[in-house]
Amino acid sequence: MSWTEAVTEATGGEIIAVDDKTARGSRDGKRGCKALHRGSAWAGANRLVLGQEATEEKSNEITAIPKLLEVLELKGCIVTIDTMGC
Repeated sequence: MSWTEAVTEATGGEIIAVDDKTARGSRDGKRGCKALHRGSAWAGANRLVLGQEATEEKSNEITAIPKLLEVLELKGCIVTIDTMGC
């Protein structure tokens, strides 16, 4: 509990989640269009997408994380990623 409270105090409760999503229904096999994949940075406390970066299929957010973090220049928050980003 003390660690969680310290994190909340240090960041003002702001946590940014970086995750990769595939847009459902974006694939069009007849036209040869692959599904749209993108990495997103989500500010949970504000319920706001801060940025998105297109990714290649099967690359997950590994390619999007550095680009998103560079553009956003985040300070005073915690950024979370799933195991694929590790």
